[in-house]
Amino acid sequence: MLYQSMDGGCSDDVTTEIGDEPHVLAVDDNLIDRKLVEKLLKNSSCKVTTAENGLRALEYLGLGSDQRNAMEGTVSKVNLIITDYCMPGMTGYELLKKIKESSVLREVPVVIMSSENVPTRISQCLQEGAQMFMLKPLKQSDVKQLKCYLMKCRG
Repeated sequence: MLYQSMDGGCSDDVTTEIGDEPHVLAVDDNLIDRKLVEKLLKNSSCKVTTAENGLRALEYLGLGSDQRNAMEGTVSKVNLIITDYCMPGMTGYELLKKIKESSVLREVPVVIMSSENVPTRISQCLQEGAQMFMLKPLKQSDVKQLKCYLMKCRG
């Protein structure tokens, strides 16, 4: 099942050259779920980078504790972030908040995944700026919707 933010707007700031594969950062502490998401995204012609937790994702994005601000080149590095909600250390919701607080990364769409269908959690994530909330396990049809969304943003 897919829950989508009602604004539906895409930013022109997060674009890549036409013909480039969209680059997705997939964050999940569960190796099997992470590999599944990676496989589904690659099947949809996406470039995928994975991170096993929120802190690793922030480091990759240039927002780690030893870096004050995201590097300028990072925005073009990632077109979408898809993260699990329940992770040790930093939840997907906390990761979402950190990304949305960054002036450089706030326009990058963030999709939250969870195996638990908790309406308050879903609405909280969407209100905080998540583009979508998807229930696990993800299916190829879910990823096709994501890819379609990404192509609209990039077009």
